[in-house]
Formats: sequence, C-alpha cells, structure tokens
Amino acid sequence: MSNTALIAGATGLVGGHLLDILMEDDYYSTVKVLTRRSIGGDDGKLKEIIIEDFDDLENHVEALKADDYFCCLGTTMKKAGSKEAFKKVDYRYPASLAAIARENSASSFHLVSAMGANANSLIFYNKVKGEAEKAIQAMKLSKAFIYRPSFIEGERNESRTGEKVALWVADKLDFVFTGPLKKYGAIHAHEIAEAMVKTAKNDKSSFKILESDQMKELI
Repeated sequence: MSNTALIAGATGLVGGHLLDILMEDDYYSTVKVLTRRSIGGDDGKLKEIIIEDFDDLENHVEALKADDYFCCLGTTMKKAGSKEAFKKVDYRYPASLAAIARENSASSFHLVSAMGANANSLIFYNKVKGEAEKAIQAMKLSKAFIYRPSFIEGERNESRTGEKVALWVADKLDFVFTGPLKKYGAIHAHEIAEAMVKTAKNDKSSFKILESDQMKELI
C-alpha cells in the first residue's frame, strides 16, 4: 500500500502506541510525525515534520499532506500554565490540523478527545474539548472520527496523582462498569490506538463519535 499517515502528538501516551502500530502496518508506506523537535526517527518509513511553532501550521500544508490524520495532542491545565495555553493545544492546534487535512483532501481525520466533552459545559476542560469536536464536525471533512476515552491506562512520562487515584478506583470497581456503564470503564492507550487504526482502514462513516466501550469492541 502507498498510504500516508500523519500523527500529531506521537510522543504522548496514545500517540506513542499509535506510532508503534502504524510502523508495523503494511497498509501505510509512510508515517509522518508532526513534532517541534526531532525524535530521532526520520528514516525509511518514518518521516519527521519538524515545525517549532505550531501557531504556524497553516504555512506547511504541503509538508503535512497525508491520507489519514491522527491528532493525539493534549495537555493539562497544570502543564499548560493557563487557560489560554491549554486552549491553544487542545482546541486551536487540532482545528488547524483538521483544516489542513480538508485542504489536502484527506481520507480521514481522527481526534482523541475525552469523555464529557461538551461545548456548553461549565467545566473548562470539557468545554474546550467539546469546542474542538464541534469545530472539526463543522468542517465537513470526508471522514472524521472523535474518540472519547474515559480513564486512560498506560505508563506516562509525567506523574498525574489524580489520574492514578481514579484509575485505581476504576480498576477496583471494574465489575460495576457493565451494560450502559461500560463506556465509563478504563481503557488502555494501546486499545485506543488500535481502534483508531482499524477505524481509519475500515469505517466508511462520514462522522462518528466512539466512546471507550465502542473502541474496545473494535479490538
């Protein structure tokens, strides 16, 4: 196959697993990684697209040309340092990348969002995630998929005490998450990545939102 995939956020938890899967998948002959600095992999199938300032993405449309776009960008309020900085990473950059995907006539666009995303939410985090989803849906891309995981399992580079506690509780109460509550159960980052790739290759929907239980059904 001569398909090209592009990942934004390949150094993150989900993005890292996604990169590993795409590198082993013969469906893709080229995997582009959008990054601010080299991750040391611009060789053969893997191509680094180094853009130091993501505010300048619209000036790199040709370099960012791909068939399937996977946006795994995301931060936390603590790491971002301000609401403005958080919104830049979780809303502006994904929306900019989706616009580039549309301009390049991409086959599909995939965004890792979060459970509870709602543009009308009074919770800032959920509101921003919802606004990003809404912006991408409004672009009328050929195919767009939103992934709303609950608690994400996996080894992170940074410590998130609140998440660790939530994951511990979710694990102990795993038996509770059945039936209509299945979507609230924890999901591993690798499972999200697998679901994204399978959806890109097989799903013909023009727009779809997938929650944790639906992602697991694809594995």
